Amino acid sequence: WRLYYKFEVRCAVSPLAGSCFLLEVPVYQALYRKYRPQTFDAVYGQRHITVTLQNQVQYGRVSHAYLFTGTRGTGKTTCAKILARAVNCEHPVNGNPCNECAACRAIDAGACLDVLEIDAASNNGVDSIRELREEVSFTPAVGKYRVYIIDEVHMLSIAAFNALLKIIEEPPEHLLFILATTELNKVPATILSRCQRFSFRRLRPEDIAGRLNFIAYQEGIQIEPAALRLLSRLADGALRDGVSLLDQCASACTGELTEELVCRTLGLAGAKRTAELLMAAAKQDTAAALSIFETLYAEGKDLGALFDELSALCRDLLVLKAAPKSGISMLSGIADEAQAVELEKCLTPAELLRDLSLVQAAKGAVGKNADARVAAELCLMQLCEPALKLDLSSLGARVSKLESRLASGDFAPARAAAKAEPQPESEDDDRPPFPDDADDPLAGLAPPPSQPQSPADSAPQTGAQAELDRRWPELAASMREDLGVRERGFFAPGGPVRAVLKGDTLILTAQTQFVLDIIKNPRVQQLAAQKASAFFGRPMQAQFALAGQTDASGKDPMDALIARGKEHSDIMTIR
Repeated sequence: WRLYYKFEVRCAVSPLAGSCFLLEVPVYQALYRKYRPQTFDAVYGQRHITVTLQNQVQYGRVSHAYLFTGTRGTGKTTCAKILARAVNCEHPVNGNPCNECAACRAIDAGACLDVLEIDAASNNGVDSIRELREEVSFTPAVGKYRVYIIDEVHMLSIAAFNALLKIIEEPPEHLLFILATTELNKVPATILSRCQRFSFRRLRPEDIAGRLNFIAYQEGIQIEPAALRLLSRLADGALRDGVSLLDQCASACTGELTEELVCRTLGLAGAKRTAELLMAAAKQDTAAALSIFETLYAEGKDLGALFDELSALCRDLLVLKAAPKSGISMLSGIADEAQAVELEKCLTPAELLRDLSLVQAAKGAVGKNADARVAAELCLMQLCEPALKLDLSSLGARVSKLESRLASGDFAPARAAAKAEPQPESEDDDRPPFPDDADDPLAGLAPPPSQPQSPADSAPQTGAQAELDRRWPELAASMREDLGVRERGFFAPGGPVRAVLKGDTLILTAQTQFVLDIIKNPRVQQLAAQKASAFFGRPMQAQFALAGQTDASGKDPMDALIARGKEHSDIMTIR
């Protein structure tokens, strides 16, 4: 169908010429109006509703009141108009309107007095409903039913709802009400109980992509699959929004519609930029994150849309953490599968929850703050540096990161000490150097090179000790399977715990007192004794000691001092 503006141009050549010319200029029609379904069969993604309505029309079981509810752009008003034509159609086809008879053409053109569409947002007073009550008693002029379509019915006032209730409760036989709303919770229960309710669901992204692909083909628009996926994700379950976005982006291109062009037209950062921004936050690289943001800000990207993309990406990663296998099918599509899997490995669930909370808070601040750039940069700094905010979520994220690194054995002892130049030490200061990274409690765990070793440790290795050194990674891996998360990371290959053999005693030596305090407990001691007994094929015992501080018996001298202190305390108590 084509619409035309009609211009009447009178001939000015001669005053006696009374003829006129009628020029018809074609008018562009929006795609969502051009491709609006005209029958129930053409409605996309709402088969559970259209089949019921078709059967009611076909078998004469039409109710007097319907309530269509659901999110925007899912087909509520479209189905209401189709139903209005179907019940008044002179030649219905399997419950569908023929769209060819006089009644269908009049209703579609808006010229039928028997079908009225009322906007409750602008006619929400009780006076409007009272006028409606006076009109409903008149019989239809052309069709079988007088149909009233009340859109956004939840906007009616309480008095208007009470006036409408009386009409719906005892309607004439020729009257049909179709109510549509996006907020079902605001409709009184007395109205709900007198209507047949149909819930329109959100359309899946793949369904929207299929419909957009069909429309693009009909309109001669070349569009790549990545752009289709992006538009279907941005539609958020509303087909009308997806078609409108396609219409807008198609007007901005002369060739193929690509994902990059869609992002540029709609002011979006894009999946790649968003993933890079979150990866910089995961690596705690503040400079890189601010540099990426500066580029996006200079390009005029919408900050609200940027934080929407970050929020969706954090949500996808949380889904992958909770459901690694089935979560792939639940991704929103903000990043491809490879990017999502890579980011998921770099962030713990506690970090993702913290990041999601910060992004949601920043999104609200960006909309209300006059200087949105400062609010956005502050959020990025907090994402990259958890130490800037000492709340429970930030502390939990830091602890979760530390536990994840310990469990995987991924830590770098004294990584900052290798970069720093050696500083002269004073004679009266024998404290170990502090690591320059205050956020990494594992930094600086390596013992100083000048640490003295006991004669037992410096003695030539026996055959059993050499065999133990060679197979220690195997023994440590066997222990890690039964250790808790707190101790497991210290037994990783190259970790701060080593094993020394003294007769029938396996001594687990720790490089620092911090590590010793964590691993020194009866559960670890019993497990080490069991694994060592199986390893050597004879009964073994396990002890703990600091590296270089074990005596010939294999016992930690600190244990003897503690025992003597307890014995002295008991003697003093008896006295």
